[in-house]
Amino acid sequence: MDETNYITLFEGKNGDFIQITSMDIEGVMRRRLLDLGFVPGAVVEVVRKSPLGDPIAFRVSQTTIALRREESSKIQGELMNRD
Repeated sequence: MDETNYITLFEGKNGDFIQITSMDIEGVMRRRLLDLGFVPGAVVEVVRKSPLGDPIAFRVSQTTIALRREESSKIQGELMNRD
C-alpha cells in the first residue's frame, strides 16, 4: 500500500510538506524560482494560505516566499507523509 500523492503546490494545505518533482514554468520566472531553491527534489512547506487562497507562503531552503496561484499551480510535487 505504497500510494503516492502528486499535487501542485497550490493544492497543498497549511503544514503540508511537498517534494518538488517538476515545474511547468519557463523564462525569467523559472530562473528566479530555481535560484530561490524551488528545484526538483527540494522539500517545500506550505506555511500559510491567505483567506482567498492567493497568495500562499512557502518555506524552502530556510526562506519563506509567497507565490501567486499563477506560479504555484505550475509546480508539481509529491505530498510527503507527516509522521
